[in-house]
Amino acid sequence: MNNLAKMAVQAKKRLLRMHFESQIGHLGGNLSALDALLCLHHQIMTPQDRFLLSKGHAAGALYVTLWTMGELDDADLSTFHQNGTHLAGHPMPYWTPGIPMATGSLGHGVSLAAGFALAKRFQNQPGEVYCLTSDGEWQEGANWEAVIFACHQNLTRLTILVDVNGWQGFGSTREVASMEDLAGRFRAFGLSVQETDGHDMDSLFQAVTPHGKSRTAPRVVLLRTIKGKGVASMENRMESHYLPLDQASYTQAMADLDALS
Repeated sequence: MNNLAKMAVQAKKRLLRMHFESQIGHLGGNLSALDALLCLHHQIMTPQDRFLLSKGHAAGALYVTLWTMGELDDADLSTFHQNGTHLAGHPMPYWTPGIPMATGSLGHGVSLAAGFALAKRFQNQPGEVYCLTSDGEWQEGANWEAVIFACHQNLTRLTILVDVNGWQGFGSTREVASMEDLAGRFRAFGLSVQETDGHDMDSLFQAVTPHGKSRTAPRVVLLRTIKGKGVASMENRMESHYLPLDQASYTQAMADLDALS
């Protein structure tokens, strides 16, 4: 996993550059999710699997992940958030197999993922379905309805990943609407639950990979992450949810990541 960890540093630098050049914020939640996206796409997913990014404001992390896989190039990334681009602020569907549905209206990705998992069963298709959510969006009731559906249908090939960075648009998740015992809540609904370090590639792989084992319930993996991971001025700061980088903060952020190389 050492090569993947090195790739993650370069991917974070490319993410910062893309957001800086476009003067777009939302970097905090992109940086907390990027390690998991890289591990999932490079080490875990097969061509038969599907992925949905429910936390659509982390679209930049998904685009950079596709860039690391050679599915996008620098010219594509230069169009991020521009008029006429495929690389909108929230994912747009149909232009690449890696983005099967439009997402970003929080609270709906799990329902879509459950539908994909049920369709695989009906059509006797192989593969897993993965859905990455934010922790704040579990304040949305529609997610819990989707969990009820997934457990009732016993969608054992559905994996829900939760980016538990502890922050959302108006403050910490504890301050806005406390959901502290997410693991206990998920277990009460009938999900299989694991928790892992969302920035450690070995831990991510061990927690998320199916391992070929039979499962008796849909599962959720809680990723313990840091909002703004890798950039000191952004880590665990609400402002990193919104604010773009100015030249000075961009230069310092790149220096922070250089120190990790």
